[in-house]
Amino acid sequence: MRKLLTGNGAAAWGMRLAKADYLPAFPITPQTEIIETISQWIEEGEIEATMVTMDSEHSMITAAGTAAATGVRVFTATSSQGLLYAMEMIYTVPGWRAPFVLVNVSRALSSPVTLEPDHNDILAARDSGFLQIHCSTCQEVVDAMLLAYRLAEDDRIRLPVIVNLDGYYLSFTREPVTLPEQEKTDQFLKRTGPEVKGFCASNPCSQGVAVLGGSQYSFFRYETHLASCNGIKVFSEIAAEFESLFGRRYQAVESYRAYDADIVFFMIGSFATKAKDAVNQLRSRGIKAGLVRPLLLRPFPEEAIIKALQNKKGVAVIDQNISLGKGGILYSELASILYNVKKRPEVLVSFIGGLGGRDLTPEDFFEMAKVTTEAADSGVTPPPRLLYTREELAAMHGLQEIALYSDTQTRE
Repeated sequence: MRKLLTGNGAAAWGMRLAKADYLPAFPITPQTEIIETISQWIEEGEIEATMVTMDSEHSMITAAGTAAATGVRVFTATSSQGLLYAMEMIYTVPGWRAPFVLVNVSRALSSPVTLEPDHNDILAARDSGFLQIHCSTCQEVVDAMLLAYRLAEDDRIRLPVIVNLDGYYLSFTREPVTLPEQEKTDQFLKRTGPEVKGFCASNPCSQGVAVLGGSQYSFFRYETHLASCNGIKVFSEIAAEFESLFGRRYQAVESYRAYDADIVFFMIGSFATKAKDAVNQLRSRGIKAGLVRPLLLRPFPEEAIIKALQNKKGVAVIDQNISLGKGGILYSELASILYNVKKRPEVLVSFIGGLGGRDLTPEDFFEMAKVTTEAADSGVTPPPRLLYTREELAAMHGLQEIALYSDTQTRE
């Protein structure tokens, strides 16, 4: 079945196809449409599920984790400040090994306040124990929901999974989406009960421990880490099964025209679709450009990324985030895995853009390719660059002297 869906609608359909039993919810823009859609389906009797409106995102994640620990299939969603409000429990429930799916609709964090996206909210949760799948299209959102449930519920993992999509650019953008058939979805998402079959008064048990000393704590944390690392192998297995059922292929790392590329864009999120268009345009001009995009960000698919970037002249790392006082988060992560690689790219150039939803234009991508090519040719890596010019600042505030100063410096 093919439908015209927003990213939010696609997330709701993912929950519906997965037949999630329980939805603890708390609305926040731009995620609210997901909850509204599911609520309407429940009200009209189209799906069987229990939805409970909680008093905050903190209690929402607590309820999701406790329900998942008993074997209930759980779905919930949040965004931005809501994810931060829940952060205590975002770090807690992976320790319970509670498998459920959380959709985060990325939106930039205050202050100042904006309703448009960047990735600082989701990257704040990267060390929590949640696995993370990052989507670039509405089709990916639906499919990632099903992949996420299989990942979460696999006995080798049993951890919660975040499916991330960009607010506004994806959440409210309608695209044609092919919905998986329910019969095949049921086949793909085989119901598996929890290791602990249930809780009862005559046989009390617990999946949480209040206080542990250093030795025991270290063991539990390391076990959770190993479970997360299993996600790379498991993702490959279930993606192959997904392709056999639905005909769409996913890999932990997407490579677009990158095999023979000299210059590669490295990024996540919906703006990667703009990068593909820029790659095509650069190729038409004789510039061998490509794109490498991690779909799976936690666990970090190091081997696949290294393989995709070996022997490249230069990599333009595009961070739609900023670690204040340090720079781009993806840049730091990528540099850490390439440091000891013999055939690593000649240069790694850091660009920070798209903050607060600021658009990345084709000209931005052309400029990044140019700067990266020049850096590779000269052997000199430029400092991190914010994709925001003095001229733009002048136009915003009417400060003509800034533009004049910039022009003077350029002429000199």
